[in-house]
Amino acid sequence: MVGEEAHLGRAAARLGFSRERVGELLAALERRIGSPLVDDTGDRLRLTPFGEEFLASLIPAYGSLVSVLEDARERASGTRHRVRLGFPGPLHEAVSRAVKVFEERSVDARVDLLENPVTDPFGPLRHGRVDASVVLLPARERDLVIGPVFDRRPQRLALPPSHPLAARTQVGVEDMARVPLIPVLRATDHTLRVRAPTITPLGKTIHHETVVETLRDGLRLVASGRGGMLLCGSGDEHLDTAEVALVPVRGLPESSFGLVWPRGARNPGVPALASAFFETLV
Repeated sequence: MVGEEAHLGRAAARLGFSRERVGELLAALERRIGSPLVDDTGDRLRLTPFGEEFLASLIPAYGSLVSVLEDARERASGTRHRVRLGFPGPLHEAVSRAVKVFEERSVDARVDLLENPVTDPFGPLRHGRVDASVVLLPARERDLVIGPVFDRRPQRLALPPSHPLAARTQVGVEDMARVPLIPVLRATDHTLRVRAPTITPLGKTIHHETVVETLRDGLRLVASGRGGMLLCGSGDEHLDTAEVALVPVRGLPESSFGLVWPRGARNPGVPALASAFFETLV
């Protein structure tokens, strides 16, 4: 958890412990192993090279343990169609409809909704914390299956109203080279591919501005005239200011969300939930 968050306070909040307790547990683990796992000498907490190797070797074992424990609990409780579903941000209407259909089919069908970190949409799947996730597409992860796709809409460029492109009804993908993009700190490769490309299809460079912690912080910089942000999905929950213009971008793939799950997943509720999605999207 500390490795994912790169921050003791945020890791403590996710674990439900105090910051001091997380620090004590981390120190005890380092003493037991005999090597530092984190480096807190810089501006940000980060894993040491040894810590990165340790985490990489631990993740598969942790995922297997979680899967075994969850399978045993489901067998003991008789709940064979329980699905832990990860989702980013506010719950989408299409997700709510599919969950309702899934749960109405059987008395033992249940979906537990867990919010995924935006900067790590696939981590909870790979770590065994969720069985399936709703993620922003495109996704090119070979170990994941992409199921039903929904909420297709044009990608939009958030611009300061004073920018020359802001008055247009739409802009072309090559126009994106005319405004620096504001990326989000610690964004995954997947997020950067979708929201912060570095080159247009014709090879023009798309410059990047200073990174920000959150999408909301980025939109504040957009409003101040520092650059633009490419928004996928509605993004409306982040728009708390009237000082941002949203212009659809012609030439980019549509923004969409999809239900994804690991290849070889054993939970029988996952394909049943995917079927409910397909039915409600017709």
